[in-house]
Amino acid sequence: MELWEIRAEIPAGAAEETEIALLESGSGGWTLLEDAVAGRAWIVGIFRAGAEARSRWSELRPALAAAPLGGPRLRRLPDSDWANSYREHFKAWSFGRLHWVPVWEREAFRLPAGHSVLWLDPGMAFGTGNHETTRLCIERLVEFEAALAGGGAAPGNTRIVDAGCGSGILALSAALLGFGDVSGFDSDADAVRMSCENAELNGLSGRVLFATATLPQGLGGGDAGLVMANIQADALVRHSRELASAVAPGGVLAMSGILASEIAAVRRAFAAAAPGWAFDSRVLGEWCDACLRRPPLAGVRKTGPESSE
Repeated sequence: MELWEIRAEIPAGAAEETEIALLESGSGGWTLLEDAVAGRAWIVGIFRAGAEARSRWSELRPALAAAPLGGPRLRRLPDSDWANSYREHFKAWSFGRLHWVPVWEREAFRLPAGHSVLWLDPGMAFGTGNHETTRLCIERLVEFEAALAGGGAAPGNTRIVDAGCGSGILALSAALLGFGDVSGFDSDADAVRMSCENAELNGLSGRVLFATATLPQGLGGGDAGLVMANIQADALVRHSRELASAVAPGGVLAMSGILASEIAAVRRAFAAAAPGWAFDSRVLGEWCDACLRRPPLAGVRKTGPESSE
């Protein structure tokens, strides 16, 4: 596989703001690398062609928090270079009975009985689930399935929507948990392509319906048991009513991509868009999530994870 690296050094003091800008840009393929001892930091992008790398840099540059220290350096990566780089920064992780494991550990990895694994190829870009925002959504997904099982409900007929699917990790994880009606959408056609490639890598092609669509067009009708939206806070606020309308009675809306400093604004928006819904939030590093439960219809037994005011 031919891959190209584009790398630009940035002021070390701008690393935190730059990481936020990379996430909020919605453009995959980028990583922030830091050398705390030397006090240096770099933006690194890995793409399939040199022209694509230059184009993506031109798109990203205006969104950066600080000017790079000189122009970016572009080079073609020998296979050993990109493989070793990703192996250094991507490690297997798990939550509940789900595991997210790099493909190079396939031979050595031992899956515990009753657990499932999603194989990931970091060289495919668009995220590996290592970011705090993805992990926060994963926790809500796993807990939602566990609560259904604890209540005696099968997940097969529960509709799951992954809004802004990126690499498809959330939607594919839902399929591994046994949900039979799973869809994911993203406004970036490249992200959807990567989601489909991740599905093929895991033998899940056809199990999840991925589509190129914008928010709110991709949400569909208001019958989703769980809507996951790992997107930036301003988009969550702007589409608060549409996101809430997509959730079925008794269902859950799990959102992330929210800085801790933004949670109050998100909560206010959804208090207006979804009055009477239970709300709670968790913090992981500088990021947090927002989880809302729509009240069930009168006389209908509750399912899903409990939330509290």
